[in-house]
Amino acid sequence: MVNPVHLRTLLEVTRLGSFAAAATRLGYTASAVSQQMSALERDTGVRLFQRSARSVVPTDAAMVMARHAAKVLTDIEALMAAASKTQDTTTQELRLGIFPSLATYVLPRILRSPAWKSLGIDLKVSVAEPAQTIQGLRTGGDTDVALVYQVGQSGLAWPHTINRQWIGDDNFRVVLPAGWGFRTDAKVAADHLSDMPWIMHHPGTSDATVIERLFAGCNLHPRVVAYSDDFHASLEMAAAGLGAALVPELALLHRPAGVVVLDVPEIRLARNVFALLINDKKTARVQLFVDLLAETMGALGHSVK
Repeated sequence: MVNPVHLRTLLEVTRLGSFAAAATRLGYTASAVSQQMSALERDTGVRLFQRSARSVVPTDAAMVMARHAAKVLTDIEALMAAASKTQDTTTQELRLGIFPSLATYVLPRILRSPAWKSLGIDLKVSVAEPAQTIQGLRTGGDTDVALVYQVGQSGLAWPHTINRQWIGDDNFRVVLPAGWGFRTDAKVAADHLSDMPWIMHHPGTSDATVIERLFAGCNLHPRVVAYSDDFHASLEMAAAGLGAALVPELALLHRPAGVVVLDVPEIRLARNVFALLINDKKTARVQLFVDLLAETMGALGHSVK
């Protein structure tokens, strides 16, 4: 029998084009993804990938199977949800830890959606930064699901028994005061921004370290006029003309008038957003909630211009 977990992994491999990228998204190792795909080939009797020392190329059969897998997984989730409702008409308590940007822009949209009302979840929310939220996942903690982000390979750590599921990427964008004369989406080289005043993260944080290395790598040595870890404050200061800022797209959904968003090809950075779940709390309802979260975040990501 084909393992649905292997089908979900197949979807990510064919979508992203590599075992390593799929492993990052799903919270596995590349070796674990390779083993799952080998098992799927054995179970189906179909060759799914052409492997070489440097690449893994999906076969036509893999692409066809991936298209069917998407529908199969959707049907399985609907069946599990229906079975859960049939067996238990009560609500399930879900203690959710969530970081501020997600709580501000994504969670409210979910709570207002028709899909939320059918889940049967009694939500208890704690809004905090990832490092604090993860503490609640540990033995005896007060959190069932933690929604966290990483910038690069930042120093977050969680128990090995926790299940990690990728939710989406929150891409950073360069924001400048409109009064500086740039038009929105203008393509500008990073080193042209070096002499301008900048609003930066406080030094010493994991995010600041990643950003500093990225800027140095593209010959951008900012003249810092303000330190701020609050993206709303950074946007307001940029709108007032104080300096440029690097801000994630979620925060740009409610950006103030007076700023422009630039395309700087050398600056490619994102907050990778994950759901960390305690395994014995991962019911069909919780999985449907996490899937709804990923769907909502993906839709919002396409709305930032």
